[in-house]
Amino acid sequence: MAALAGLTVIVASQQAAPLPNKAGSLKFAAIGDNGTGDQPQYEVARQMATARATFPYDLVIMLGDNMYGGQKPADFVNKFEKPYAALLDAGVKFRASLGNHDRPENVSYKLYNMDGRYYSYTRNNVRFVVLDSTQLDPRQLQWLETTLRDAKEAWKICYFHHPLYSDAARHGSSVDLRVVLEPIFLRYGVDVVFSGHDHVYERIKPQKGIYYFVSGAAGQLRKGNLRPDDETAAYFDQDQSFMLVEVADDDMFFSAVSRTGRTVDSGVIHRTPAAEKRFEHEAAQSNGVRVLATSVEGRSNVR
Repeated sequence: MAALAGLTVIVASQQAAPLPNKAGSLKFAAIGDNGTGDQPQYEVARQMATARATFPYDLVIMLGDNMYGGQKPADFVNKFEKPYAALLDAGVKFRASLGNHDRPENVSYKLYNMDGRYYSYTRNNVRFVVLDSTQLDPRQLQWLETTLRDAKEAWKICYFHHPLYSDAARHGSSVDLRVVLEPIFLRYGVDVVFSGHDHVYERIKPQKGIYYFVSGAAGQLRKGNLRPDDETAAYFDQDQSFMLVEVADDDMFFSAVSRTGRTVDSGVIHRTPAAEKRFEHEAAQSNGVRVLATSVEGRSNVR
């Protein structure tokens, strides 16, 4: 454990932490870059269904590149409806964001439950904000500012395709998007950001009080593509994976699960109120200190 500018960083250990599975908590899964129609996608989907038997989530957030190759009606069957049939039949709701491989007209596909290219919705005490990072135009940015400013929920979670922070070799950080989006996220107290695009799993050390996850390996995989650096908290690039997440009051528990059902990373994030995050960040900057984290406990079984 290390102290930094009045903040606490709790270093990850090598044991898997179970999700608490509390009654009434918000439970969801996260998948990205999934829509290949190949065997690994189906195997990940089976693990998702298996997990739901003991962790009854009813929401899946999709981080873009939901469909590769052909995107005709038959492709939606083979690359979405068939692999996730058990979840769809159980009433699990998928809510998608668009990636660079997705056609714009896919927003109208009923089972993606999209309210346009970008949209927002609420579950329990969480405000989800979904962006189209492929076409980030001024109108969308104005909508984003208004939506985050007016949000009253305790948690603000954004998700979209291109990661602001990533240590994968193939794509890496989308710095041009970071320059535009990060100041808005900081201004309005965003807590967590999920993205895909790089076909790996990575948990980034908190950047200016915001927690970033890359989960782009629910179908695709770039094995051995991660190049960890000082920003990397944990990663897994040896197999396909997905995430399970639980939000209970001021805690967000997370678990990254491989195609074979192995927990490869897990932990809990303790939410810091937006005003406190801004104060801590500004104080650290004035003292010449780089803020790495507020309070996070994690356990990792990665390479």
